[in-house]
Amino acid sequence: MSEVQKSTQGPEKRVIVTNPFHGICHMQVCAAKDATDDEILRVYNTENPSGTTLDWCTVVHDGDGAPAVCANDADRLHILVAC
Repeated sequence: MSEVQKSTQGPEKRVIVTNPFHGICHMQVCAAKDATDDEILRVYNTENPSGTTLDWCTVVHDGDGAPAVCANDADRLHILVAC
């Protein structure tokens, strides 16, 4: 069962870490389309801290195939964050 499927069985989480290691400097989340950068970064830095001085600090809005519409829920996006 995917993280998105798990999240819809109870109160839906707006931002879910789906891939904690996407290359060396990125992570991937599945987020509600209207999730803000601050909301996304707060989840990233709380649930999977980067261990770097600046933490996860940049939401990738264009490039590296992100954002992409979630295959399980068209109202959500898969988004990358960089540290």
